[in-house]
Amino acid sequence: MSRDATFEEGREAPLNLGAMDADDLKVISALVQDAVFAITEMTWRPGQHRFGLLLNRFRWEDAAADTGRHAPERVQSLLVIDGVLGVASQGIDRRDREMILSVLSVGFEPAEDGAGHVVLILAGDGAVRLAVEALDVTLKDVTRPYIAPSGRAPGHSD
Repeated sequence: MSRDATFEEGREAPLNLGAMDADDLKVISALVQDAVFAITEMTWRPGQHRFGLLLNRFRWEDAAADTGRHAPERVQSLLVIDGVLGVASQGIDRRDREMILSVLSVGFEPAEDGAGHVVLILAGDGAVRLAVEALDVTLKDVTRPYIAPSGRAPGHSD
């Protein structure tokens, strides 16, 4: 007689998620909360209508860290927004090539016919606003997880 596998025996796989509506984007937003990135890792390719970020994402989905099986982890991930028509930012000194930014949330402000704005809210009152033809966002892990340099999960004070 065989037995059922347990969650602990499951193999964790890299994330590869897409968001085509606001509910899907809420999941991606939760997963990229507290991700950090260098300003130099933010790219807009107008000819391809694509905006991308290479993030160092905290692995909020990693239950093994919660149970003490291993230390909290981060992973490098690509956050890609397609169908981008324009990009605006505030509270970011784009000349400061040493600037490190932290994502608080990713949201969508709908307009007519499926178009709208994807808004990345950053720590320190920064924001990036992307005018999009339609909501088309992808989050994909591109490296193996690594131990978070702080050794702990990000904290939030009320």
